[in-house]
Amino acid sequence: MKKTDITEKKKRGLGAQSIYDRLRRDIIELVLPPGVPLDEINLSNQFQMSRTPVREALVRLAAEGLVTSLPNRNTIVSVIDFRQIGGYLDALTLMYRVTTRGAAVHHRPHQLEHIRARQDEFAVAVRNQDALAMIVTNRDFHIAIAEAADNPYYVGLFSKLLDEGQRILRMYYSSFDDRLPDEYVREHEEMILAIAARDTDRADRLAIGHAEQISRHIRGLMSRDVAAKMALK
Repeated sequence: MKKTDITEKKKRGLGAQSIYDRLRRDIIELVLPPGVPLDEINLSNQFQMSRTPVREALVRLAAEGLVTSLPNRNTIVSVIDFRQIGGYLDALTLMYRVTTRGAAVHHRPHQLEHIRARQDEFAVAVRNQDALAMIVTNRDFHIAIAEAADNPYYVGLFSKLLDEGQRILRMYYSSFDDRLPDEYVREHEEMILAIAARDTDRADRLAIGHAEQISRHIRGLMSRDVAAKMALK
């Protein structure tokens, strides 16, 4: 490959990354609301780049469930179906449980270190009140646990759920004004201790408790939102 080709490929990759970062932030922060169209030509003009890096960024966002490609080849910000929130939270709870229990049984020492490192990153994000970093590091923490459970299907399923729930998690953090209580950081720490001790029952109880407090809070947010809309009518 010619040097000019390598340079061009690198520039395109950097361009796709910057477009991805900006669109992902705006989608999660709901600056780009659900259902809004994302036209490649308009985005190309907005970012002053060719359509190729725009397309690459949209493919990555689609893999996370943040954008949807329609049959007519148009792309929109994925709709959040709040009617399915109960099923989503039930599935999330299940994945918390099976991955944490599995990690308690199957983890290897280097995987435990990996989990601890991801937790350290999450704790820093919480201290900095950086919601987007909290979303990323929380995902990385739970995927590290899933990997330690020694079942690749867990990793794939949990990754999909966590990616699809990024905007819901953003709402969750927003309800605390991005000041997440220390107890939620401690819950992660306690899960690590249970995994390290290979205490499957305690790991399961902690996973249930962790999932339930998140589910309870999100369901409360949804109920208040529905009540507010009814009051406006």
